[in-house]
Amino acid sequence: MSIVRILAVARRIIQGFRRDERTLGLIFVVPLVVTALLGWVIRDQKDVTVEVVMVNSAGPPGQRIIDALTQATIGAPEGIEVISIAGSEEAARAALRDGNGDLAVVLPGALFDDVLAGRRPHVTVITPGTDPATDGAALGAFQALMATLAGQLAAATGGVAVIPIIDRETVFLSASADALDVLAPVFLAYFGYFFVFILTGISFLRERVGGTLERLLATPVSRAEIVLGYGLGFGFFATLQVIVLTLYILAKVDVPALGPLPAFTIGLAVQSSGSPILAFLLAVLLSLGAVSLGIFLSTFARTELQIMQFIPLVIVPQGLLGGIFWPVDRLPDILRAVANVLPMTYAVDGLKAVMLRGADLGDAAVRLDFVVLAGIAALFVVLAGATIKREVA
Repeated sequence: MSIVRILAVARRIIQGFRRDERTLGLIFVVPLVVTALLGWVIRDQKDVTVEVVMVNSAGPPGQRIIDALTQATIGAPEGIEVISIAGSEEAARAALRDGNGDLAVVLPGALFDDVLAGRRPHVTVITPGTDPATDGAALGAFQALMATLAGQLAAATGGVAVIPIIDRETVFLSASADALDVLAPVFLAYFGYFFVFILTGISFLRERVGGTLERLLATPVSRAEIVLGYGLGFGFFATLQVIVLTLYILAKVDVPALGPLPAFTIGLAVQSSGSPILAFLLAVLLSLGAVSLGIFLSTFARTELQIMQFIPLVIVPQGLLGGIFWPVDRLPDILRAVANVLPMTYAVDGLKAVMLRGADLGDAAVRLDFVVLAGIAALFVVLAGATIKREVA
């Protein structure tokens, strides 16, 4: 073994990287940018106030409780605010369904009688049921406030603090829904987009490097026809991928024990409130956009490594800003403006609306998501055609 030869090989690698500015940027600049972006998002998220809709079925005693809650929430550190009084439980559910509140509290008619009889009263708390973590945080903040009020009342009257029993209900998914049920739309959007982008970018690069694209340009086939043809070809496999991913997320197949193999399950069987067909179409539109984006960006790359270098520049920011980890409306104003032009934002929003809230094409927001995703896919088809002309001519 020769140390001289080892150092010679190492020097060759170092010199190769020194001449590759894009790789140096990937090593030193991009990690700093992504880390700074992540820190910016986490530290500068807007404070969230838990908005409570009250329903009073307990008469005057219930109104006194609502007044005490309203007074206690003024400047409360828990960030709770009573925003409205609904006339019925159904009206409160409608408010949550329309996004006008984070939880609803129903004070029962038997509340005062239970307290007089020394029983802990039951209070129904309704949450949207689309995000267990957010719902749990809102419920925890409300319970903490109720415990504080009960303690203050007991100290003032010399009695015993009576903390009500919380009966939790949901509007959309069931109260037993877990994080996987909420993350399913994200899996469908992000993983499909990520892998389709890589597949298209690398495959189209091989077509260019192998000379196939240049030979096609020497035929009567136009550049638009080339881009659309490649898009349809890659889009076929992207659609198959979305079908497989959608079925795996929504369905479940129990496989019995086979000889020495134990029984096992294929599929996640997550809860979905809306149409699987609509969810599938949204994911397909996003994947077709990834196809046209991969064709467009691959014209700026000369090696497969350079295709991979686009991932932290194109895919990772969409994961951070597209509503996957935190709501877009909690981002700083500048980042929220950036998020509003990202396809992932509209795909995640549409898939969550369909799968978690049961929305359909009658929802204006879902229609907007479809239109924007289709427009983005078409835009990159046009850009890809123009870029091919510059690259090969």
